[in-house]
Amino acid sequence: MTAEPRLLADGFTMLESGRWHDGRLWVAHWASAEIVAVGMDGRTEKVSDAPPGYGWSFDWLPDGRLIITGDDLTLPGGTSYGRLAEVASHGWSEIVVTAVGDVYVNGFEFDLTGGAPAPRPGVIAHIAPDETTRIVATDLQFANGMVITPDGGTLLVGESFAHRITAFDIAPDGSLVNRRVWASGVGPDGICIDAEGAVWCGSPDIQMMGGGPDAAAGALIRVRENGVILDRVEFDRPIFSCALGGPDGHTLFALATEWQGFENIDANAARRTGRILAVDVAIPASGY
Repeated sequence: MTAEPRLLADGFTMLESGRWHDGRLWVAHWASAEIVAVGMDGRTEKVSDAPPGYGWSFDWLPDGRLIITGDDLTLPGGTSYGRLAEVASHGWSEIVVTAVGDVYVNGFEFDLTGGAPAPRPGVIAHIAPDETTRIVATDLQFANGMVITPDGGTLLVGESFAHRITAFDIAPDGSLVNRRVWASGVGPDGICIDAEGAVWCGSPDIQMMGGGPDAAAGALIRVRENGVILDRVEFDRPIFSCALGGPDGHTLFALATEWQGFENIDANAARRTGRILAVDVAIPASGY
């Protein structure tokens, strides 16, 4: 059985896009314009400036350079990488980088503060190691969290508004092919993958993206291909991202924030209900 969650750190505006890196958990501290690293002892440190609002994420190139999404894809200091803003006018959000330096970034087109028209379908862009940039997938219903399978051959993306995880095979040139539903009836926001190729994601019965049915609570499920649920962990508030890491890879980190809908996102952030919870799990992080 999976252990009970324990509090690692709290008092954050809103947290997203957890990544275990260099011995600590790195998180996007939305509405605070910073990336924060958190140790297993709960100590926090600002490690980079970041965009001031919501929706952005980060990852690292194989050479160790940090890249951050937003209106474009940039290195710290604002230098553009791949010129995403010239390819499409999406807000660029989640990101994943392959071992050889192929970068995938998904885009959404709506205002997270609730002031824009209904969201339009999202896309995934590919940035090759030479920075050639192109759109490789379209018609995604709020692409929200991406991982690559342990063998490096498949990209999984959560489609929050469609309640599914979608799979693409990664072609030798970086194209995404053989699109298919990997798991349906789930509630994906941020997702992470373990060494057995199972994904931790949000539960379908506690879906915070629209505010309910139970916006006061949250849950993560461990699911494998075809939607078979293997495990479940309950929390006292919605989970917006999760990551596997820790010294031995057996810690599941959950990034939680109280939630009352997109139209109240600024008020949510001002209340600083963001927290990081940690759970010991049996299957460790993917070694990919």
